[in-house]
Amino acid sequence: MTHWKVGEGLSAVHVDTLVMSFSLAAIVAFVFLRAARQATPGVPGRFLAFIELVYEFIANLVGEMYHGDKRFLVALSLTLFTWILAMNCMDFLPVDLPSNIAALTGNPHAAWRILPTADLNGTFALAVVILVLIIVFSIRAKGLGGYAHEWFTAPFGKNPVLWIPNFALNLVELLAKPISLAMRLFGNMFAGELLFMLIALLGLAAAQATGIAFGGFFVAQVALAAAWAIFHILIVGLQAYIFTVLPIVYLSMAEEHH
Repeated sequence: MTHWKVGEGLSAVHVDTLVMSFSLAAIVAFVFLRAARQATPGVPGRFLAFIELVYEFIANLVGEMYHGDKRFLVALSLTLFTWILAMNCMDFLPVDLPSNIAALTGNPHAAWRILPTADLNGTFALAVVILVLIIVFSIRAKGLGGYAHEWFTAPFGKNPVLWIPNFALNLVELLAKPISLAMRLFGNMFAGELLFMLIALLGLAAAQATGIAFGGFFVAQVALAAAWAIFHILIVGLQAYIFTVLPIVYLSMAEEHH
């Protein structure tokens, strides 16, 4: 389960994560662009009605938790939800498909991870964007001086003795948000990908251990994979939903005044 990467160590670039992320982003953008071009004042078709349903779901979600100008946050939340959902859905492709695609390059040992959200670099990149937006929203709402004042005076008070505890607590609180976002998405999708691979190898391993033909374990293997895939549908959608809801909450909190 290695990545197709260029470079080593901290300078390594995971080519598979970048290619899959950008490709899926382009597909999602194309779908919404097509929906925008089909939009008319009349009765929408099934495709446009579905897109409008997704948009209204996200708009209502933002409206329930954020009370400022919602245009940017709706666009951000819609992008996060649909893009992460598209990336998570790559987990439903056959587990041997990435290696077969990589082998087409002429290198039979090349690796290609097809699930971008199972790469910690990918989920942290998304979380860092949210971290920057939290800081920007806070400064926009409170001003640079007000934001700096909040770092040293909240939540314990403005006594100089409490400046360092206040700063330390605020720093932990700020960093915990992107770290928890990234680790939650990565952990759930990585575990799901790993379980699919274990199920795929289960039949072969059992056949080799018992000496029974592989076909004898095929039905059980398919049943296990199907059962996990059905359950995994909930995880795929839930993780996209959580990664959409929490940034809304964080950005709403960023504009609150103590």
